[in-house]
Amino acid sequence: MKDYITIIGGGLAGCEAAYQIAKQKIKVKIYEMKPKNYSPAHSNQNLAEIVCSNSFKSNLRTNACGLLKEELRQLDSLLIRIADETSVPAGQALAVDREEFAKRVTEQIEQNPYIEIIHEEITNIKAMLQEGIVIVATGPLTSDALAKHIQALTGQDKMYFYDAAAPIIEKESIDFKIAFYGDRYSQEKKKEETIEQWKERLEKQEKEEQSYINLPMNQEEYEDFWKELVEAEVVTLHEFEKREIFEGCMPIEIMAKRGRDTLRFGPLKPVGFDDPRTARRPYAVVQLRQDNKQASLYNMVGFQTNLKYGEQKRIFRKIPGLEQAEFVKYGVMHRNTYINSSQLLAETYQVKEIPNLYFAGQITGVEGYVESISSGLVASLNAIQKLKGEEKKKIFSENTMIGALAKYISTPNDKFQPMNANFGILPELEGKKIRDKKERYQKLAQRSLENLKTE
Repeated sequence: MKDYITIIGGGLAGCEAAYQIAKQKIKVKIYEMKPKNYSPAHSNQNLAEIVCSNSFKSNLRTNACGLLKEELRQLDSLLIRIADETSVPAGQALAVDREEFAKRVTEQIEQNPYIEIIHEEITNIKAMLQEGIVIVATGPLTSDALAKHIQALTGQDKMYFYDAAAPIIEKESIDFKIAFYGDRYSQEKKKEETIEQWKERLEKQEKEEQSYINLPMNQEEYEDFWKELVEAEVVTLHEFEKREIFEGCMPIEIMAKRGRDTLRFGPLKPVGFDDPRTARRPYAVVQLRQDNKQASLYNMVGFQTNLKYGEQKRIFRKIPGLEQAEFVKYGVMHRNTYINSSQLLAETYQVKEIPNLYFAGQITGVEGYVESISSGLVASLNAIQKLKGEEKKKIFSENTMIGALAKYISTPNDKFQPMNANFGILPELEGKKIRDKKERYQKLAQRSLENLKTE
């Protein structure tokens, strides 16, 4: 095996991984295709280019991304340190001067005697894997040629070239004075049942069946929601993202524009439900489906959307029962190449069937700048262990945000989709439930940082 580790991609995850490896006085070769070739979204010659927002989100520990940043600071993350040093005023958020940030990261990587940067596009990594350890950190805009090669190498039927995902909501924020559990048709009142027998059956079913949460709407509520939806502001796609919208992942706002009742015959159809408050079929029903093992997160069934995030929050909170909804992930429809990590990867970001191969960054299904940095750090620490021939792996506690993300992307899930840092992926606190959200998040953050000290 070669005495160095190869990294494909010089973005946030790749640069963090390179730094962590070089810190151990191990040689690194980074292959970065810029400036010879650029993805459709990149234009800066520097490494660690930030394409979209310059915000790394909140610095508060009671914010999931803020907690993740604090964990990374304690683990000596190069990129978070440079983000702090190049920050610009943004209230409680960490926002950076993007040009200065990328410049400083590039200087740190270029000046490191253990790191060699090779400006070359890689489309095949088989030979590299035969000789040593490879970390693929090519991001959500991985070139088509490399994406096809990875698909063939990992034996997956497909990679995901467009992210069409519905919003995900914290269960704790749903109003169960309105919402009720249950699958379609099991909630209808049977002809021979009395109201009391029906409600008793519903209560029993709710204890047994919690994979779906239902939000009933009357005609006035539905029509108000529909009107707001068809008039809402949408995200303008990049030229390379514009494409024919297939029926299978049609944005809900486009579906709504086809007619006032289109949603009622589609994802919001009320057939099979009676509202426990009225014992009558509602005018429309929004369904939420369990999204994680702990049943702390639920996604909005059929709500793939291209609405702006602020519009999603405003309009989807008009749905009865979601007035105080906390969105851990908004709906998206954009170019986003990622592997099915839930089937392929271990918590170390190592490919289970190809021990010399690791993935890092948004190609793994972690979503966001800070999340990408965390995956680069974890992948590099485990690649170091592998190079040294040590059997022990670096797996962070699932009580930490960095560990919970690694566990999320590596847990088998038929509905796997990208995820950012959020408190819903952390295990619940032991003991009595804490209803106050801020207090609960403070306790979770405290537990996380205490766990990190023992790593």
